Amino acid sequence: MTDNDIKEIKKQFSLDNCTIDHICGCYVNNEKEKQAVSKDAFMSLSDEEQHKYFEIFKKTLTGTVGKNLIEMEFPLAEEAEGGKQAALLALRDSHLDDDELIDKFYDLVIESYDTVEKYYIILIHAIYDIPGMTTDMIINEDASEGIFDYICCAVCPVKLEKGTLSYDPEENRIAEKVRDWIVADPAHGFLFPEFNDRLSDIHGVLYYTKKSEEMQEGFIDNVLGAEPPLTAGGQADFFNNIMTETLGDEISLNDVMAINDNVRIMIRDHSDDPEPYLMDKKEIRKVFERSGIDNEVMEDFDWKYDEVVKTVSEEDEPDAVPYVQATNIQGIKKIDIRTPDIVIKVNPERTDLIETRFIDGKECLVIAVDDRVLINGLEVHTIHRKDRKQS
Repeated sequence: MTDNDIKEIKKQFSLDNCTIDHICGCYVNNEKEKQAVSKDAFMSLSDEEQHKYFEIFKKTLTGTVGKNLIEMEFPLAEEAEGGKQAALLALRDSHLDDDELIDKFYDLVIESYDTVEKYYIILIHAIYDIPGMTTDMIINEDASEGIFDYICCAVCPVKLEKGTLSYDPEENRIAEKVRDWIVADPAHGFLFPEFNDRLSDIHGVLYYTKKSEEMQEGFIDNVLGAEPPLTAGGQADFFNNIMTETLGDEISLNDVMAINDNVRIMIRDHSDDPEPYLMDKKEIRKVFERSGIDNEVMEDFDWKYDEVVKTVSEEDEPDAVPYVQATNIQGIKKIDIRTPDIVIKVNPERTDLIETRFIDGKECLVIAVDDRVLINGLEVHTIHRKDRKQS
């Protein structure tokens, strides 16, 4: 799904555009027991309640695609009768009007969701009449291109309010406010089916995680039955491992800088693409070659790449890690250079200011600076005062 696809669905989460017809909820306690369940026609809720749910589901579709919002495809086995995708289709097609299907869904989530917190499972069903779009990308409300029949789920932690003081009118005094258990922002969730190119795609699901490195693998496997990619951090580590294995002991600062520079160039070259730029084996090889890595070193790239893949793939298949999202690679947004005693952060666009030199027999990092430098917020001169007077 592109950012525009996601924004189009999020626009429905408002009083003016609402297409939600049913909402179900299940409050789960610390013992993994159903504390309370509910099922309502969404429009029967008060405006205030609807607003609260709109905010929750907007957040379930908020974040960076490939990091917080992750597209997953169903294996063919899960699309057969008895598979997880088939179960989600049945739940969607029931319009959340089948108590047995809803109860089975709750049980599956409770069995799979890994947490010691209390939480609230919220499930909505909606039917979006997709308006037509003109050739110049203007929505035409008078034309229809079909419907998007979908469910969306949010799993929200239930937390105890922070203690605070408030005015007690009965006692006419400031006193400690009674702390309530409140529904927090969603930690995980999903949209099914996907909304790709303004069409329903039942072969995929959009998974949401608030923290990109805290995906619920049991939930993904047992509830969605989909195939998750590496996390954003996992992709960054994977790319670093490829550099390490390919370049070996010969890896240098200049190599790393050149590779990062060329990845940023590739990202800019694909900036007009509707979807994030993904790098597979072919694209990574292209970046290494453009970065001046020796042909002799690149001769071993293919088999070393496959060896790295085996370390992160249970199936030991190179296709199990088909891509790395370029924006997840370390050094794209900031460059962090560390020694045991020094940390240097560099604007990725100004790597030309850093070089290595041998000075007095030692390899040194040399950083070009102008006459203005801040140390602990204090502006200092980069030339010693005595040298400045002499010059």
